[in-house]
Amino acid sequence: MSTCERCGAQFHCAMADAAPGQEPTGAPGETPCWCTFLPPAVPVPGQDAVGCWCPDCLRGHIAALNTP
Repeated sequence: MSTCERCGAQFHCAMADAAPGQEPTGAPGETPCWCTFLPPAVPVPGQDAVGCWCPDCLRGHIAALNTP
């Protein structure tokens, strides 16, 4: 399980939480993380990158960005 860097909630990240004994590789055929289906909203990777956010925090952040 991963921990949301924003609120502390526990959630599953397919990129960080590989099956026991298996490292995520990003190889074709691996299931991408749920977050890859959302619009980009935070800098990743890079000096200003944030850690993983749970679905609620990331969706809330994206909604706030799109609110006029």
